[in-house]
Amino acid sequence: MNAFGAFWQILPSDLRDRLQNDSKRGQLLEVILDLGRLPEARYLGEFGGKYLRSTEVSVEELEYAQSAVGEFGGDNRAGIEGTLHRISAIRSRKGAIVGLTCRVGRAVSGHIDMVYDLLHYGKSILFVGRPGVGKTTVMREIARVLSDEFQKRVVIVDTSNEIGGDGDIPHSAIGTARRMQVPEPSLQHKVMIEAVENHMPEVIIVDEIGTEAEAHACRSIAERGVMLIGTAHGEWLENIIKNPILSDLIGGVDTVTLGDEEARARRCQKSILERKAPPTFYFLIEMRERHYWVTHKTEKSVDTLLRGKTPLVEVLLFSSTCFFFFFFFGGRGKKKSSTRVISFHFL
Repeated sequence: MNAFGAFWQILPSDLRDRLQNDSKRGQLLEVILDLGRLPEARYLGEFGGKYLRSTEVSVEELEYAQSAVGEFGGDNRAGIEGTLHRISAIRSRKGAIVGLTCRVGRAVSGHIDMVYDLLHYGKSILFVGRPGVGKTTVMREIARVLSDEFQKRVVIVDTSNEIGGDGDIPHSAIGTARRMQVPEPSLQHKVMIEAVENHMPEVIIVDEIGTEAEAHACRSIAERGVMLIGTAHGEWLENIIKNPILSDLIGGVDTVTLGDEEARARRCQKSILERKAPPTFYFLIEMRERHYWVTHKTEKSVDTLLRGKTPLVEVLLFSSTCFFFFFFFGGRGKKKSSTRVISFHFL
């Protein structure tokens, strides 16, 4: 049974037959099964969803899917062994499953080309972006390239088995990278430190950095000279700066009071915001869309933003049928006069 076949098996038979014959099944992103509502399919690149039938999801159908998936973890996530699919549960106050988000996991190639040159620097990279923009997919491919092509010792801290797939044997999509599973989401920071102390990695990959303990673990790892590849939720660099928990990833922010002469010299107020320390991540990439990324040199961009100015960034656009664009601009892309094309790479 192929990986998609395993995904079909958790769905009610009528939905399975309909989706298998759907011309857009290659773009299927997830199937939503909520008790008492119509089942819904969502597709890559499309807004909203598509109802799959006119009858509502029943308790029996949710119970069937749950039995096919097996046990859910403490974060209400589960996987299908040997695949990259993720099943997430919504529970009632009494603990019963009343909804399932069945997300299709794919090993997609080509995204790495957008950051391939950055990997040669050996510097830590943080990816930010809204859920569903493809951050985990990029982590998976970076793990493969760094372990197989760059011959690095790569360890993935895989909290929900999303990067390496479910089961004790990781999916081939991560190459020869090693994978450490995390028994509980709250223990992710401890497993990150354990990975460094016990397994001598040159690169650590971690998905969904979201707590203060994980941010501190990232700094500790970076200070030991280990390259970090990580993700965090937030669409813009500004979101990380303003987040009191995650701001340590970009150096932290502190309020500084200037003297009268210094304030006059800078032509600013006496109380200003400044970066406290070197950033944990040398580069920060905003994944605006799956094929539209904005790259920051974290230290320079943070300092520029805290001064109330617009940073210089690199924009990467990708088309599978055309080429890459690399260009710098001084704003949000609204002023075409400030755009300067650097180079084109034809596929």
